[in-house]
Amino acid sequence: MKKRAVILMMDSFGIGNAEDAAQFHDEGADTLGHIATKRGHLNLPNLAALGLFKAAQASTGKEVQAGPQTAAKVNLPSKYGFMREISRGKDTSSGHWEMAGCPVDFDWGYFKPDYPSFPQALVDEICAKAKLPGILGNKAASGTAIIEELGEEHIKTGKPICYTSADSVFQIAAHEKYFGLDNLYRVCEVAFECVKPYNIARVIARPFVGEKKGEFQRTKNRHDYSVTPPHATVLDAIKNAGGSVISVGKISDIFAKQGITKAVKASGLEELWNVTLQEAKTAPDFSVVFTNFVDFDMVWGHRRDVEGYAKGLEYFDTRLPDLAAQLDENDIVFITADHGCDPTYTGTDHTREHVPVIMFGKNVKPQFIGRRDTYADLGQTLADYFKLPPLAVGKSFLDK
Repeated sequence: MKKRAVILMMDSFGIGNAEDAAQFHDEGADTLGHIATKRGHLNLPNLAALGLFKAAQASTGKEVQAGPQTAAKVNLPSKYGFMREISRGKDTSSGHWEMAGCPVDFDWGYFKPDYPSFPQALVDEICAKAKLPGILGNKAASGTAIIEELGEEHIKTGKPICYTSADSVFQIAAHEKYFGLDNLYRVCEVAFECVKPYNIARVIARPFVGEKKGEFQRTKNRHDYSVTPPHATVLDAIKNAGGSVISVGKISDIFAKQGITKAVKASGLEELWNVTLQEAKTAPDFSVVFTNFVDFDMVWGHRRDVEGYAKGLEYFDTRLPDLAAQLDENDIVFITADHGCDPTYTGTDHTREHVPVIMFGKNVKPQFIGRRDTYADLGQTLADYFKLPPLAVGKSFLDK
């Protein structure tokens, strides 16, 4: 009998502020709760049937004000609860790595948000080694906003647009046609080496197209250059034991390809779902399909778009029956997140929150599993499911 797992990572989908939220200036953040309250209704019948609202209420002590739900089409047993993060950051890398059994117990380096964000010595080094005439931007910014602001100047001058955020990142936007995608990747590779002394987690290539302001659009050829996790993860354990780890979206980049046996590119909520369903359907025995649904964070969370986030959640919910219908007897599915990004909160940064953890499948024992003390409980459960040696961190909730 096949044993396969699917991880649906809803990037930034927090369900209530964590115990240490005050240390991150995020007191009161609640991505799910505030979206439901501000919008007035939120129809997530399948997620609700799997225990999402109960997990959120356990996290916050408050009932989610989502309004009446339509009939659920997913009627499989589930375990549900919420997890707290023990990593020192509230960023993408920290959340994903901890979930896979490798919490980040060190501090990332960050660039200051105001102009100029980057040390002049770093800018000079990148320009010299990449043979650039200079850079544009040099500040913290929304990726879409800074492309609108500087896209035309970038095309005229050939200078890439470099910016950062509240994450530990150095981002480089450039035009696919006028700058060239391969050239952008080359510059990012140079920058990745140059930022190493600053302890930066990722350099991100942000390609775009369009001829003038108002027409610029980012493409799906984004590529993240990430440092490797400091310790082996459950993904490494699966791969080393002969299993398959199938990355959909940016998962492979986040783990710097470590523990990945197949990487499939996809972008946008619909395409990510389509690819996930196809990979889950054809995945062999002893495999995990791991998908990052980045739009919740990149498109709606950071842009503080409550309506967009709500519609994205509702669409996500409508695709769950498609996955449930093709599960084999022993398949399991996890639904979780890597941090919060409350679209009603001040600023545009991630928010330190609990995240949901739901596991469902035909043979899952239904159970409320309460508060999990680390995201690594998910990785430990995955190791337990595949009968691998236990990870150094986390407690399995497989048969608890």
